[in-house]
Amino acid sequence: MYKKKRVLDQKLIRENPKSVEENLSLRGKLYDIPQIHKLTINKKEIDVEISDLQSESKKLSKLIGQEISKSQSNNSEELINLKKKGNEYRNKISKLEERQRILEQEINSQILNLPNFPSKDAPIGKDESHNIEVKTWGDPLKKEDLKSHWEIGESLNLFDSIKSTKISKSRFITLIGNGAKLERALINFMLDMHTKNGYLELIPPALVNSESLTGSGQLPKFSNESFKCSNDDLWLSPTAEVPLTAFHKNEIIDPKRLPIKYVAYSPCFRREAGSYGRDTRGLIRLHQFNKVELYWFCDPSESIEAHKKITSDAENILRQLNLPYRIVDICTGDLGFSSSRTFDLEVWLPSSKCYREISSCSNCLDFQARRSSIRTKIEKKNTYLHTLNGSGLAIGRTMAAILENGQQTDGSVKIPDALVPYFGSNFLKTA
Repeated sequence: MYKKKRVLDQKLIRENPKSVEENLSLRGKLYDIPQIHKLTINKKEIDVEISDLQSESKKLSKLIGQEISKSQSNNSEELINLKKKGNEYRNKISKLEERQRILEQEINSQILNLPNFPSKDAPIGKDESHNIEVKTWGDPLKKEDLKSHWEIGESLNLFDSIKSTKISKSRFITLIGNGAKLERALINFMLDMHTKNGYLELIPPALVNSESLTGSGQLPKFSNESFKCSNDDLWLSPTAEVPLTAFHKNEIIDPKRLPIKYVAYSPCFRREAGSYGRDTRGLIRLHQFNKVELYWFCDPSESIEAHKKITSDAENILRQLNLPYRIVDICTGDLGFSSSRTFDLEVWLPSSKCYREISSCSNCLDFQARRSSIRTKIEKKNTYLHTLNGSGLAIGRTMAAILENGQQTDGSVKIPDALVPYFGSNFLKTA
């Protein structure tokens, strides 16, 4: 029988604060678990006190009923005293329930700022320097005088970032002609590959509410990294992971339907807070970009194997496009907020002479399901299921990799064979 791993609920913090503190400390940061623990103890004490008073109040109500039945007058001294005591109970319960409500809000607010537990299988480390390379694939192109993807894009008139600042601001881009065609070809190619592999295609809304962002783990932690519509409780979605999580919010999913596998194309919007000065040119770090996202809902006992499979499905796109890449096992200190274990796929960019992230495939265990109240039935008990996500892939970064790895000495770019039926040509050339 599978034993469910409990993640960051009040009961766990109240009963095992040391365990919570030790698990979170693997991320290399300090979290004030003793303070939250104290609040959960106070809340439990109030819960018990309210329960006891409600029990006494019920007993008192029976006595009042009996006294009314046997008394000749509704104003007997005994009845008046009993009613007075009943009012005292109600007043006490009302005051305690208000304290209970305030404590509940404070506890939930603090728990929402706590990240997921790192997996016991994730490498221990404080930052990306402790990530572990799992494997490499393909032969990285290593030559001198190779052009960057933005130089290639400019020479082939594939995109324009300068004119885009007139439309919006910096870090946005307008795709032109074959650049737009290549983007569309990549989206269709990826969606076709994944749907053939058993994924159900969705196109979710690009605007999401605060509850959806909270459920997937973006709020409240990363509010400064998202774009908000000031007149509505709506945000521009930073990733399709957000609406896909919320798609089954507050549901109990029939276990016979599991695993549920979705693939979604969506535009994504991020402020990229704290990243200014990095990758200011080209397609690597934009405020708006397109992405094909993979998402799983699965039985908790199957999520470790599901994590391998979703990573393999993302890998397959890189293989089909013949793009050299490596897989990196992310250490505990570099894990994303909602993830328990993450494998990053990093594609080779020749101009930088390094691998760059193109997909993060994460197992979130029941972290997002708990925040979004998504459950299934296991042995007739409602149980939080597990969620997994991964880019399959980020379109702009894939285009950058194709331009750099496919560059030819005559200035053209060879299109990967698997993409030719979608793009309609073997080469990108100047008009």
